[in-house]
Amino acid sequence: MGKLDGRTALVTGSTSGIGRAIATRLAAEGAYVLVSGRDADRGHAVVSAIRDAGGRADFAAADLTTARDAQALAGAALDLADGRVDILVNNAGIYPGTPTLDLDEATYEQVMDVNVRGPLFLTQALLPSMLDRGSGVIINMGSWVAQVGFIGGALYSASKAMLEQLTRGWASEFGSRGVRVNAIAPGVILSDPTAPGADFKHRMVEASPAGHAGSVEDIAHAAVYLAGDESAYVHGTTLVVDGGVLATRPGPRLG
Repeated sequence: MGKLDGRTALVTGSTSGIGRAIATRLAAEGAYVLVSGRDADRGHAVVSAIRDAGGRADFAAADLTTARDAQALAGAALDLADGRVDILVNNAGIYPGTPTLDLDEATYEQVMDVNVRGPLFLTQALLPSMLDRGSGVIINMGSWVAQVGFIGGALYSASKAMLEQLTRGWASEFGSRGVRVNAIAPGVILSDPTAPGADFKHRMVEASPAGHAGSVEDIAHAAVYLAGDESAYVHGTTLVVDGGVLATRPGPRLG
């Protein structure tokens, strides 16, 4: 018996990285998972991996840059899931890494469309069915940089701060009607520990309590917790999974 038996989860941006890990973990806990993203080949590969491991999954293509895109994905997900999506994970996002002085309007619109507009209108499209049955879980993917200044990432940080504020607003708006809304704020995460740059990411946070970068599985475990009944009393929170970076500051080593 899995923690999520009998439930359906839609995970956006789940063809790779954190999203793939979340989709895989939710499926391992018994959920029927709808994998979503722009790359159909990678999406079907995730679905095949889930099925090979004994889970249930299907792929729904989506490019979440407009409200119409979000509504189309919601419709496809409800069709695949016989009208019931129990868990929505708004994971899809982009990070341009563009300094403020180099930003143009097209980059601004792309970041805000994918990181804010998509989650907002996808949530809006799926909420009615959740509210009708009086149950549902929404998990938004924030970021540790939503709470700090980050050179070269001001726009991205602002978009994630908006999503975390939507989390609190939606929790207030829909919690009393049976829909729980929370967020996860990942820290420095390695999608592939063997990829170039892994050592640099570890060094970024070597002074943190954990002393190293996190893994995509760390975020997936947090998603399972927020999706399941064990977090039934958790509403409107942002669960920071960053190895303690935001909670601490490096000091002198004693002894």
